[in-house]
Amino acid sequence: MTERVLIKDLAAHEDGIVRVSGWVEKVRDQRYVQFVVLRDESGAVQLVNGGVLREPDPENPRSDILVPRTTTISELTQGTFITVTGELQHNERVKLGGVEVQIETIDVVAASLPENPVADDSNIDVRLDWRFLDLRRPEQNLVFRVQTTFLNALRQVWIERDFIEIQTPKLMASASESRAELFEVEYFEGKAFLAQSPQFFKQMAQAAGFGGIFEVGPAFRADHSFTSRHATEFTSIDTEMSWIDSHEDVMELHEELMVAGLSAVKEKHGEAIQKLFGVEIQVPERPFPRIPLAEAKEIVKERGYEVPRADADMDPEGERQISAYVKEKYGHDFVFLTDYAASIRPFYHMLNEENPELTKSYDLIYNGTEISTGAQREHRIDVLEAQARAKGMDPEELGFYLDFFRYGVPSHGGFGMGLNRVLMLMLGQSSIREVTYLFRGPTRLLP
Repeated sequence: MTERVLIKDLAAHEDGIVRVSGWVEKVRDQRYVQFVVLRDESGAVQLVNGGVLREPDPENPRSDILVPRTTTISELTQGTFITVTGELQHNERVKLGGVEVQIETIDVVAASLPENPVADDSNIDVRLDWRFLDLRRPEQNLVFRVQTTFLNALRQVWIERDFIEIQTPKLMASASESRAELFEVEYFEGKAFLAQSPQFFKQMAQAAGFGGIFEVGPAFRADHSFTSRHATEFTSIDTEMSWIDSHEDVMELHEELMVAGLSAVKEKHGEAIQKLFGVEIQVPERPFPRIPLAEAKEIVKERGYEVPRADADMDPEGERQISAYVKEKYGHDFVFLTDYAASIRPFYHMLNEENPELTKSYDLIYNGTEISTGAQREHRIDVLEAQARAKGMDPEELGFYLDFFRYGVPSHGGFGMGLNRVLMLMLGQSSIREVTYLFRGPTRLLP
Protein backbone atom coordinates (compact mmCIF):
# COMPACT_ATOMS: atom_id res chain seq x y z
CA MET A 1 0.00 0.00 0.00
CA THR A 2 1.18 3.54 -0.78
CA GLU A 3 2.48 5.26 2.35
CA ARG A 4 0.39 8.12 3.68
CA VAL A 5 1.79 11.59 2.93
CA LEU A 6 1.15 14.56 5.20
CA ILE A 7 -0.45 17.42 3.31
CA LYS A 8 2.31 19.85 4.27
CA ASP A 9 4.81 17.59 2.49
CA LEU A 10 2.93 17.38 -0.83
CA ALA A 11 4.55 20.48 -2.31
CA ALA A 12 7.98 18.88 -2.02
CA HIS A 13 6.68 15.53 -3.33
CA GLU A 14 7.10 14.50 -6.97
CA ASP A 15 4.05 14.24 -9.19
CA GLY A 16 2.57 10.79 -9.09
CA ILE A 17 0.36 8.53 -7.01
CA VAL A 18 -0.03 9.58 -3.35
CA ARG A 19 -2.24 8.66 -0.43
CA VAL A 20 -3.63 11.34 1.90
CA SER A 21 -5.95 11.11 4.88
CA GLY A 22 -7.90 13.68 6.84
CA TRP A 23 -11.32 15.21 7.30
CA VAL A 24 -13.55 16.86 4.73
CA GLU A 25 -13.60 20.61 5.22
CA LYS A 26 -15.57 21.63 2.14
CA VAL A 27 -17.22 20.05 -0.92
CA ARG A 28 -18.03 21.80 -4.20
CA ASP A 29 -20.18 19.41 -6.16
CA GLN A 30 -20.48 20.79 -9.66
CA ARG A 31 -22.12 19.12 -12.66
CA TYR A 32 -19.00 17.84 -14.35
CA VAL A 33 -16.27 18.31 -11.78
CA GLN A 34 -16.12 17.92 -8.01
CA PHE A 35 -13.75 19.54 -5.52
CA VAL A 36 -13.03 18.49 -1.95
CA VAL A 37 -10.91 20.46 0.50
CA LEU A 38 -9.24 17.87 2.71
CA ARG A 39 -7.48 18.88 5.91
CA ASP A 40 -5.17 16.86 8.12
CA GLU A 41 -3.08 17.81 11.14
CA SER A 42 -0.54 19.59 8.93
CA GLY A 43 -2.58 21.56 6.38
CA ALA A 44 -5.20 21.45 3.62
CA VAL A 45 -5.22 20.34 -0.02
CA GLN A 46 -7.67 20.40 -2.90
CA LEU A 47 -8.88 17.07 -4.21
CA VAL A 48 -10.39 16.96 -7.69
CA ASN A 49 -12.70 14.47 -9.34
CA GLY A 50 -12.84 15.59 -12.95
CA GLY A 51 -14.38 12.49 -14.50
CA VAL A 52 -13.23 10.84 -17.73
CA LEU A 53 -13.27 11.85 -21.37
CA ARG A 54 -15.76 10.03 -23.65
CA GLU A 55 -15.44 9.57 -27.34
CA PRO A 56 -17.42 12.34 -29.06
CA ASP A 57 -20.90 11.28 -30.24
CA PRO A 58 -21.97 13.03 -33.47
CA GLU A 59 -25.56 13.01 -32.29
CA ASN A 60 -24.60 14.52 -28.92
CA PRO A 61 -22.02 17.28 -29.32
CA ARG A 62 -21.52 17.54 -25.53
CA SER A 63 -20.65 13.88 -25.06
CA ASP A 64 -16.92 14.65 -24.80
CA ILE A 65 -17.17 16.69 -21.62
CA LEU A 66 -16.01 15.50 -18.23
CA VAL A 67 -18.48 13.42 -16.25
CA PRO A 68 -18.24 12.44 -12.57
CA ARG A 69 -16.79 9.05 -11.74
CA THR A 70 -18.63 8.53 -8.44
CA THR A 71 -21.51 9.78 -6.33
CA THR A 72 -19.50 9.19 -3.14
CA ILE A 73 -18.24 12.77 -3.16
CA SER A 74 -21.76 14.14 -3.37
CA GLU A 75 -22.59 12.33 -0.16
CA LEU A 76 -19.56 13.50 1.83
CA THR A 77 -20.44 15.59 4.89
CA GLN A 78 -18.22 18.16 6.56
CA GLY A 79 -15.99 16.49 9.12
CA THR A 80 -16.05 13.02 7.55
CA PHE A 81 -12.67 11.32 7.76
CA ILE A 82 -11.51 9.84 4.47
CA THR A 83 -8.45 8.34 2.83
CA VAL A 84 -7.84 9.22 -0.80
CA THR A 85 -5.44 7.73 -3.32
CA GLY A 86 -4.82 9.76 -6.43
CA GLU A 87 -2.39 11.51 -8.71
CA LEU A 88 -0.55 14.48 -7.25
CA GLN A 89 -0.20 17.37 -9.68
CA HIS A 90 1.71 20.61 -9.17
CA ASN A 91 -0.35 23.50 -10.47
CA GLU A 92 0.56 27.12 -9.72
CA ARG A 93 -3.03 28.17 -10.45
CA VAL A 94 -4.25 26.23 -7.41
CA LYS A 95 -4.43 28.77 -4.59
CA LEU A 96 -4.34 26.12 -1.86
CA GLY A 97 -0.66 25.21 -1.76
CA GLY A 98 -0.03 25.06 -5.51
CA VAL A 99 -0.86 21.35 -5.69
CA GLU A 100 -3.95 19.20 -6.10
CA VAL A 101 -4.75 15.51 -6.09
CA GLN A 102 -6.80 13.91 -8.86
CA ILE A 103 -8.95 11.37 -7.05
CA GLU A 104 -8.73 7.70 -7.99
CA THR A 105 -10.15 6.01 -4.88
CA ILE A 106 -11.95 7.22 -1.77
CA ASP A 107 -12.26 5.26 1.46
CA VAL A 108 -14.74 6.71 3.95
CA VAL A 109 -13.08 5.92 7.29
CA ALA A 110 -15.73 7.51 9.51
CA ALA A 111 -18.72 9.54 8.35
CA SER A 112 -19.82 12.72 10.12
CA LEU A 113 -23.37 13.75 10.90
CA PRO A 114 -24.60 16.29 8.34
CA GLU A 115 -25.42 19.07 10.82
CA ASN A 116 -22.29 20.54 12.39
CA PRO A 117 -23.03 22.04 15.85
CA VAL A 118 -20.19 24.57 15.50
CA ALA A 119 -20.44 27.36 12.94
CA ASP A 120 -17.97 30.07 11.99
CA ASP A 121 -19.90 32.60 14.09
CA SER A 122 -20.50 30.36 17.12
CA ASN A 123 -19.73 32.03 20.45
CA ILE A 124 -17.00 30.83 22.77
CA ASP A 125 -19.33 28.81 25.00
CA VAL A 126 -20.71 26.82 22.07
CA ARG A 127 -17.22 26.23 20.77
CA LEU A 128 -16.05 25.04 24.18
CA ASP A 129 -19.05 22.70 24.41
CA TRP A 130 -17.83 21.10 21.17
CA ARG A 131 -14.14 21.67 21.79
CA PHE A 132 -12.96 18.68 19.74
CA LEU A 133 -14.59 20.23 16.67
CA ASP A 134 -13.35 23.72 17.50
CA LEU A 135 -9.81 22.36 17.77
CA ARG A 136 -9.92 21.35 14.09
CA ARG A 137 -9.57 25.00 13.10
CA PRO A 138 -6.08 25.83 11.76
CA GLU A 139 -5.74 28.59 14.36
CA GLN A 140 -6.28 26.15 17.19
CA ASN A 141 -3.89 23.62 15.70
CA LEU A 142 -1.27 26.35 15.55
CA VAL A 143 -1.83 27.37 19.18
CA PHE A 144 -0.72 23.99 20.43
CA ARG A 145 2.18 23.73 18.01
CA VAL A 146 3.34 27.10 19.36
CA GLN A 147 2.89 25.81 22.90
CA THR A 148 5.01 22.75 22.12
CA THR A 149 7.78 24.84 20.57
CA PHE A 150 7.74 27.38 23.41
CA LEU A 151 7.96 24.77 26.17
CA ASN A 152 10.66 22.82 24.34
CA ALA A 153 12.78 25.98 24.09
CA LEU A 154 12.39 26.63 27.82
CA ARG A 155 13.25 23.03 28.58
CA GLN A 156 16.44 23.31 26.52
CA VAL A 157 17.58 26.31 28.60
CA TRP A 158 16.97 24.43 31.83
CA ILE A 159 18.72 21.31 30.59
CA GLU A 160 21.72 23.30 29.36
CA ARG A 161 21.96 24.77 32.88
CA ASP A 162 21.83 21.21 34.28
CA PHE A 163 18.47 21.77 35.97
CA ILE A 164 16.44 18.74 37.08
CA GLU A 165 12.83 18.24 35.98
CA ILE A 166 10.49 17.19 38.78
CA GLN A 167 6.80 16.28 39.06
CA THR A 168 5.27 17.39 42.34
CA PRO A 169 2.07 15.98 43.87
CA LYS A 170 -1.19 17.86 43.40
CA LEU A 171 -2.84 16.45 46.55
CA MET A 172 -1.69 18.25 49.68
CA ALA A 173 -2.35 17.77 53.37
CA SER A 174 -2.23 21.50 54.13
CA ALA A 175 -2.38 24.82 52.37
CA SER A 176 0.75 26.33 50.83
CA GLU A 177 -0.33 29.92 51.43
CA SER A 178 -4.00 30.50 52.24
CA ARG A 179 -7.00 28.19 52.17
CA ALA A 180 -9.17 30.89 50.63
CA GLU A 181 -8.44 29.75 47.05
CA LEU A 182 -7.99 26.02 47.64
CA PHE A 183 -10.22 23.17 46.54
CA GLU A 184 -10.88 20.82 49.43
CA VAL A 185 -11.48 17.20 48.48
CA GLU A 186 -12.39 14.06 50.39
CA TYR A 187 -9.40 11.83 50.93
CA PHE A 188 -10.34 8.48 52.44
CA GLU A 189 -11.17 9.25 56.09
CA GLY A 190 -9.84 12.80 55.94
CA LYS A 191 -9.46 15.86 53.72
CA ALA A 192 -6.90 16.95 51.17
CA PHE A 193 -6.32 20.08 49.10
CA LEU A 194 -5.59 20.46 45.42
CA ALA A 195 -2.28 22.29 45.06
CA GLN A 196 -2.52 25.90 43.90
CA SER A 197 1.25 25.90 43.40
CA PRO A 198 4.20 23.49 43.71
CA GLN A 199 5.89 26.15 45.84
CA PHE A 200 6.66 24.09 48.93
CA PHE A 201 7.77 21.05 46.96
CA LYS A 202 10.11 22.94 44.65
CA GLN A 203 11.69 24.53 47.73
CA MET A 204 12.06 21.03 49.18
CA ALA A 205 14.26 20.25 46.17
CA GLN A 206 16.61 23.00 47.33
CA ALA A 207 16.84 21.38 50.76
CA ALA A 208 17.49 18.08 48.96
CA GLY A 209 20.50 19.58 47.22
CA PHE A 210 19.04 19.38 43.70
CA GLY A 211 20.12 22.92 42.84
CA GLY A 212 18.12 24.11 39.81
CA ILE A 213 14.77 22.44 39.15
CA PHE A 214 11.76 23.02 36.92
CA GLU A 215 8.24 21.70 36.45
CA VAL A 216 5.44 22.17 33.95
CA GLY A 217 2.21 20.89 35.45
CA PRO A 218 -1.38 21.57 36.56
CA ALA A 219 -2.33 23.95 39.36
CA PHE A 220 -5.72 24.68 40.89
CA ARG A 221 -7.33 27.87 42.23
CA ALA A 222 -10.80 27.98 43.78
CA ASP A 223 -11.33 31.43 42.32
CA HIS A 224 -14.83 32.52 41.27
CA SER A 225 -13.42 34.97 38.72
CA PHE A 226 -14.95 34.95 35.25
CA THR A 227 -12.31 37.19 33.69
CA SER A 228 -10.50 36.48 30.45
CA ARG A 229 -7.30 35.54 32.28
CA HIS A 230 -8.49 33.31 35.15
CA ALA A 231 -9.17 29.58 35.30
CA THR A 232 -9.75 27.11 38.12
CA GLU A 233 -7.23 24.70 36.58
CA PHE A 234 -4.26 25.93 34.60
CA THR A 235 -0.77 24.91 33.54
CA SER A 236 1.96 26.39 35.70
CA ILE A 237 5.58 26.80 34.63
CA ASP A 238 7.76 26.72 37.74
CA THR A 239 11.46 26.89 38.42
CA GLU A 240 13.64 27.24 41.50
CA MET A 241 17.41 27.46 41.93
CA SER A 242 19.96 27.51 44.73
CA TRP A 243 22.86 29.78 45.63
CA ILE A 244 21.39 33.03 44.38
CA ASP A 245 22.50 36.44 45.64
CA SER A 246 19.13 38.12 45.14
CA HIS A 247 15.92 38.03 43.13
CA GLU A 248 17.92 39.70 40.36
CA ASP A 249 19.39 36.26 39.58
CA VAL A 250 15.87 34.90 39.16
CA MET A 251 14.91 37.76 36.87
CA GLU A 252 17.96 37.12 34.68
CA LEU A 253 16.98 33.46 34.30
CA HIS A 254 13.42 34.54 33.56
CA GLU A 255 14.67 36.83 30.80
CA GLU A 256 16.78 34.06 29.30
CA LEU A 257 13.83 31.70 29.22
CA MET A 258 11.42 34.17 27.63
CA VAL A 259 13.90 35.21 24.95
CA ALA A 260 14.64 31.58 24.11
CA GLY A 261 10.94 30.67 23.98
CA LEU A 262 9.88 33.61 21.82
CA SER A 263 12.90 33.22 19.52
CA ALA A 264 12.01 29.59 18.86
CA VAL A 265 8.35 30.43 18.23
CA LYS A 266 9.23 33.26 15.85
CA GLU A 267 11.66 31.11 13.90
CA LYS A 268 9.37 28.10 13.53
CA HIS A 269 5.88 29.63 13.45
CA GLY A 270 6.33 33.35 12.82
CA GLU A 271 4.86 33.33 9.30
CA ALA A 272 1.92 31.12 10.26
CA ILE A 273 1.13 33.31 13.29
CA GLN A 274 1.20 36.40 11.11
CA LYS A 275 -1.12 34.75 8.60
CA LEU A 276 -3.67 33.26 11.01
CA PHE A 277 -3.56 35.72 13.92
CA GLY A 278 -2.21 38.89 12.32
CA VAL A 279 0.45 39.10 15.03
CA GLU A 280 4.17 39.62 14.56
CA ILE A 281 6.14 37.83 17.26
CA GLN A 282 8.51 40.22 18.99
CA VAL A 283 11.67 38.80 20.56
CA PRO A 284 12.54 41.08 23.52
CA GLU A 285 15.97 42.53 24.14
CA ARG A 286 17.73 42.01 27.45
CA PRO A 287 17.69 43.34 30.07
CA PHE A 288 13.96 43.87 30.50
CA PRO A 289 12.93 47.21 32.06
CA ARG A 290 12.64 47.16 35.87
CA ILE A 291 10.42 49.56 37.80
CA PRO A 292 9.72 49.49 41.58
CA LEU A 293 6.00 49.04 42.27
CA ALA A 294 5.62 52.36 44.11
CA GLU A 295 7.25 54.21 41.21
CA ALA A 296 5.08 52.35 38.70
CA LYS A 297 1.95 53.47 40.53
CA GLU A 298 3.12 57.07 40.36
CA ILE A 299 3.78 56.75 36.63
CA VAL A 300 0.31 55.32 36.12
CA LYS A 301 -1.18 58.15 38.21
CA GLU A 302 0.55 60.71 36.00
CA ARG A 303 -1.05 59.02 33.00
CA GLY A 304 -4.48 59.71 34.47
CA TYR A 305 -5.24 56.47 36.31
CA GLU A 306 -4.87 55.87 40.04
CA VAL A 307 -4.74 52.35 41.45
CA PRO A 308 -7.67 52.25 43.93
CA ARG A 309 -5.72 50.92 46.91
CA ALA A 310 -2.29 52.26 47.75
CA ASP A 311 -1.51 49.17 49.86
CA ALA A 312 -2.47 46.70 47.14
CA ASP A 313 -0.95 45.07 44.08
CA MET A 314 -1.20 46.70 40.66
CA ASP A 315 -4.71 46.12 39.29
CA PRO A 316 -5.45 45.09 35.66
CA GLU A 317 -5.88 48.66 34.41
CA GLY A 318 -2.68 49.65 36.18
CA GLU A 319 -0.88 46.77 34.44
CA ARG A 320 -2.16 47.97 31.08
CA GLN A 321 -1.10 51.53 31.80
CA ILE A 322 2.42 50.70 32.97
CA SER A 323 2.88 48.44 29.94
CA ALA A 324 1.78 51.25 27.64
CA TYR A 325 4.32 53.53 29.32
CA VAL A 326 7.13 50.99 28.92
CA LYS A 327 6.20 50.39 25.29
CA GLU A 328 6.27 54.11 24.58
CA LYS A 329 9.51 54.82 26.45
CA TYR A 330 11.51 51.64 25.88
CA GLY A 331 9.76 49.94 22.97
CA HIS A 332 9.53 46.83 25.15
CA ASP A 333 6.68 44.33 25.66
CA PHE A 334 7.94 43.24 29.10
CA VAL A 335 8.48 44.99 32.41
CA PHE A 336 9.50 43.72 35.83
CA LEU A 337 7.66 45.41 38.69
CA THR A 338 9.87 45.04 41.75
CA ASP A 339 10.04 45.86 45.47
CA TYR A 340 6.60 44.65 46.51
CA ALA A 341 5.47 45.44 50.04
CA ALA A 342 5.76 42.59 52.54
CA SER A 343 2.10 43.15 53.45
CA ILE A 344 0.94 41.92 50.02
CA ARG A 345 3.46 39.11 49.54
CA PRO A 346 3.56 35.52 50.93
CA PHE A 347 5.36 34.85 54.18
CA TYR A 348 8.19 32.95 52.48
CA HIS A 349 9.41 35.93 50.38
CA MET A 350 12.68 37.36 51.67
CA LEU A 351 12.56 40.89 53.04
CA ASN A 352 14.84 43.62 51.79
CA GLU A 353 17.64 44.14 54.32
CA GLU A 354 17.74 47.89 53.67
CA ASN A 355 13.96 48.27 53.93
CA PRO A 356 12.20 45.38 55.71
CA GLU A 357 8.83 46.68 54.57
CA LEU A 358 9.71 45.56 51.04
CA THR A 359 10.38 42.10 49.64
CA LYS A 360 12.96 40.80 47.20
CA SER A 361 10.27 39.93 44.71
CA TYR A 362 8.79 40.91 41.37
CA ASP A 363 5.92 40.47 38.96
CA LEU A 364 6.55 40.14 35.23
CA ILE A 365 4.09 42.04 33.03
CA TYR A 366 3.77 41.05 29.36
CA ASN A 367 1.71 43.05 26.88
CA GLY A 368 -0.36 44.61 29.65
CA THR A 369 -0.99 41.55 31.84
CA GLU A 370 0.85 39.95 34.75
CA ILE A 371 2.13 36.49 33.82
CA SER A 372 4.43 35.60 36.69
CA THR A 373 5.55 36.20 40.26
CA GLY A 374 9.10 35.53 41.37
CA ALA A 375 11.24 36.14 44.44
CA GLN A 376 14.17 35.22 46.57
CA ARG A 377 12.86 32.93 49.31
CA GLU A 378 13.61 33.22 53.00
CA HIS A 379 15.82 30.24 53.94
CA ARG A 380 16.54 31.03 57.62
CA ILE A 381 14.19 29.04 59.84
CA ASP A 382 13.87 31.59 62.63
CA VAL A 383 13.06 34.40 60.22
CA LEU A 384 10.67 32.20 58.27
CA GLU A 385 8.72 31.22 61.38
CA ALA A 386 8.48 34.86 62.48
CA GLN A 387 7.21 35.91 59.05
CA ALA A 388 4.59 33.16 59.08
CA ARG A 389 3.31 34.29 62.48
CA ALA A 390 3.21 37.89 61.27
CA LYS A 391 0.84 36.69 58.52
CA GLY A 392 -1.42 35.05 61.11
CA MET A 393 -0.31 31.53 60.21
CA ASP A 394 0.34 28.74 62.68
CA PRO A 395 3.87 27.33 62.20
CA GLU A 396 2.66 23.95 63.46
CA GLU A 397 0.35 23.65 60.45
CA LEU A 398 3.41 24.30 58.28
CA GLY A 399 5.45 21.66 60.08
CA PHE A 400 6.41 19.53 57.08
CA TYR A 401 7.45 22.65 55.17
CA LEU A 402 9.40 24.28 57.98
CA ASP A 403 11.28 21.02 58.58
CA PHE A 404 13.07 21.61 55.27
CA PHE A 405 14.81 24.60 56.83
CA ARG A 406 15.82 22.93 60.08
CA TYR A 407 18.43 20.80 58.34
CA GLY A 408 20.10 23.37 56.14
CA VAL A 409 18.93 25.06 52.95
CA PRO A 410 21.00 27.25 50.60
CA SER A 411 19.84 30.67 49.52
CA HIS A 412 17.36 30.17 46.70
CA GLY A 413 14.58 31.68 44.61
CA GLY A 414 12.35 31.08 41.66
CA PHE A 415 9.11 31.92 39.92
CA GLY A 416 5.80 30.51 38.80
CA MET A 417 4.31 31.52 35.45
CA GLY A 418 0.94 30.79 33.83
CA LEU A 419 1.46 29.11 30.46
CA ASN A 420 -2.01 29.94 29.15
CA ARG A 421 -1.64 33.65 29.87
CA VAL A 422 1.66 33.70 28.02
CA LEU A 423 0.11 32.06 24.96
CA MET A 424 -2.93 34.37 25.08
CA LEU A 425 -0.74 37.47 25.10
CA MET A 426 1.78 36.12 22.62
CA LEU A 427 -0.94 35.37 20.03
CA GLY A 428 -3.07 38.43 20.73
CA GLN A 429 -6.08 36.43 21.89
CA SER A 430 -8.88 37.88 24.02
CA SER A 431 -9.15 35.02 26.53
CA ILE A 432 -7.18 32.09 27.89
CA ARG A 433 -10.17 29.98 26.86
CA GLU A 434 -8.88 30.25 23.29
CA VAL A 435 -5.47 28.83 24.15
CA THR A 436 -6.35 26.20 26.75
CA TYR A 437 -6.87 22.66 25.48
CA LEU A 438 -9.83 22.07 27.80
CA PHE A 439 -10.78 25.08 29.88
CA ARG A 440 -11.95 24.77 33.49
CA GLY A 441 -13.80 27.61 35.19
CA PRO A 442 -16.37 28.12 37.95
CA THR A 443 -19.20 26.92 35.68
CA ARG A 444 -17.35 24.59 33.33
CA LEU A 445 -16.32 20.99 34.03
CA LEU A 446 -17.19 19.58 30.58
CA PRO A 447 -16.05 18.30 28.19
